Amino acid sequence: MIRIKALRKFFTSRHGAVEALRGIDLEGAEKEFCRLLGPSGCGKTTTLRSVAGLERPDGGEIEIAGSLVSAPAKGIYVTTEKRDIGMVFQSYAIWPHMNVFNNVAFPLIKGRKKVPKNQIAEKVRDALKLVHLDGLEDRPATDLSGGQQQRVAMARAIVTEPKILLMDEPLSNLDARLREQMRVELKKITKAANVTTLYVTHDQAEALSLGDKVCVMHDGEIIQKAPPHEIYAKPASLFVAQFVGEMNFVKGHVTGPSQVECPFGTLSIAIPPGVPVASAVTLAIRPEHVQLNSADPATASLTGAITSKNYLGDVQILEVEVNGVSLLVKQAGDTEFSVGQRVKTAFPADRWHVYP
Repeated sequence: MIRIKALRKFFTSRHGAVEALRGIDLEGAEKEFCRLLGPSGCGKTTTLRSVAGLERPDGGEIEIAGSLVSAPAKGIYVTTEKRDIGMVFQSYAIWPHMNVFNNVAFPLIKGRKKVPKNQIAEKVRDALKLVHLDGLEDRPATDLSGGQQQRVAMARAIVTEPKILLMDEPLSNLDARLREQMRVELKKITKAANVTTLYVTHDQAEALSLGDKVCVMHDGEIIQKAPPHEIYAKPASLFVAQFVGEMNFVKGHVTGPSQVECPFGTLSIAIPPGVPVASAVTLAIRPEHVQLNSADPATASLTGAITSKNYLGDVQILEVEVNGVSLLVKQAGDTEFSVGQRVKTAFPADRWHVYP
């Protein structure tokens, strides 16, 4: 497992000290797949590099499998090679002059965890089998596809049976179709390897589809930690709502204990605790939760007009203008809609999110 407590890191620029990490707290249980999700510059890679020992934090503690590896206040700093980690980089970092076998065997021969020669071949074969590259041991690494090279990098990272596997945007150099395939593969491989994984990405689809826990980062802080479905269904802040998935936003103000006035009229919806009457708020609703031509008589509706249509096969993305507000609406691909069509638009009360 991994435990990060109050992690802080400063960088010096020409404008002075910049606080890159502002008290990061994170725990990854044994065999858990934890993702750090956020935009460029939010601190996710700095967090990963601090765990790897490639950056020296200025405060806080990092613990790997029960051993303290970084604690500046206690004078503790364990170097990278002694942290018992595996790491997969964005650039694969495959040695072009070596074949597949020698690439994977390298940490067993040159690393801190040296193993007897008679065990190396077996461990390499096991690692390659895990990533579905068995039989390619003698293939030159440069003859492999991008996806295969990434799997060689994964085999090399897990061949030493590390306590923690660190992955820094490992799929970003692959094309879209291969990226989707590798998401499925990564999930299977890390589960089979029985290793705690810390995975950095800015890609929402990767973050939501892989693993057990998502940590959304912004300006050097983790602002929400939760399972993927909760991150999507219950964004804890306006930033998370804006960053994860598509969302419609509408300005309004609180007029009562459970009432918000907005361009769609007075809505009866739940207000977060501590938000007083007359406060300005932002309302948010997912495109798939906006109902068109609902047959439910209990759902109040407003008339709108479809201004654009983007057909994607299984779904279609519509833009619907309602009371001067343009909304994205997701509908099934086999539903008949056309630009200019007038539609009844409804908003289920329990699907709204309200942010101060």
